[in-house]
Amino acid sequence: MIQSQDRSFYIGASDTSYVVGNWETKSFENWWLEKLGLYKNSLKTEAMQAGNNFEHKILDSLDIEGLEKDKQIIIDRLRVNLDGNTETCIYEVKTHNIDKEFKVSKQYWRQAQVEMYASKIYNLYIVEYGLKEEDYKNFFNSIDKNRINLIKIEYDENFIQEEYLPKLKILSKCLKEGVYPEWKQQE
Repeated sequence: MIQSQDRSFYIGASDTSYVVGNWETKSFENWWLEKLGLYKNSLKTEAMQAGNNFEHKILDSLDIEGLEKDKQIIIDRLRVNLDGNTETCIYEVKTHNIDKEFKVSKQYWRQAQVEMYASKIYNLYIVEYGLKEEDYKNFFNSIDKNRINLIKIEYDENFIQEEYLPKLKILSKCLKEGVYPEWKQQE
């Protein structure tokens, strides 16, 4: 759980869908203004707060020797925060309402790709944990190991090299210059 919530001047792994997505939308514009430090997104949902508060407890319950928490990797304008990792594996915690089936979204998959790229650890599991209604109100509840599911994510070098890095390069340059990016698809 990273303490600073300031997301300006760096592009994170959780921003990957913006990086590879459509740069001509209002949501991209708001995201970019946040990156430039001109807009503050103050969204804090009950689900986000619960996820943040349970993250370390979930990682601790895995009983993994040598587990490091909250490692940060900075490569130019890319700033990647790993929830948990060893020298050979990343553990990305995702909580959700237990009454709804969890599926690895495209956004989560993309985030995992960038975490593996930045860390050079090409072994990643999403640690999925279903929260009950009472967990959203009481962050002191203990972790039920029966609700933990590990989902392996395979590294996709092609996605990183062909889709992600060309756009990240443009965005990093624009971020340094404080300008709005334009993506012109190569013919």
